[in-house]
Amino acid sequence: MSGTRRKSRAVALQVLYEVDSVGHKPEEVIQHALSEEVLTGENIDFVKEMVSGVLANKKQIDDNIKNFAPSWPIAQISVIDRNILRLAIFELLFDNKTPIKVAINEAVELAKSFGSDSSPRFINGVLSSVSNLATR
Repeated sequence: MSGTRRKSRAVALQVLYEVDSVGHKPEEVIQHALSEEVLTGENIDFVKEMVSGVLANKKQIDDNIKNFAPSWPIAQISVIDRNILRLAIFELLFDNKTPIKVAINEAVELAKSFGSDSSPRFINGVLSSVSNLATR
């Protein structure tokens, strides 16, 4: 289960990355990304839910990034790190379906796979601070 969920998060991250960096329409990017992956219906729904949730709450999510990473203006955070943070903050503060430790761990794993050498520590630090807001 966690393997397919992690794969679903990676797909959601790729969609958010493309939408953020090139400005393509989210619906088209989701369709394209899902056509290249083999996911169950439940995981397809998860990808769509994550992407739409992040985009719908982007201002509040970015405000949290600004608060908890004040020395890093949003525009100066790498596109991949910014979208890993957005995905995880959505899970932590808005979605409330994933346990806090799991959401942080999944984000750190995405950072290890897609980010730079310093990404996992940066992501973990910001999310640890944000998680103090998330009460379950």
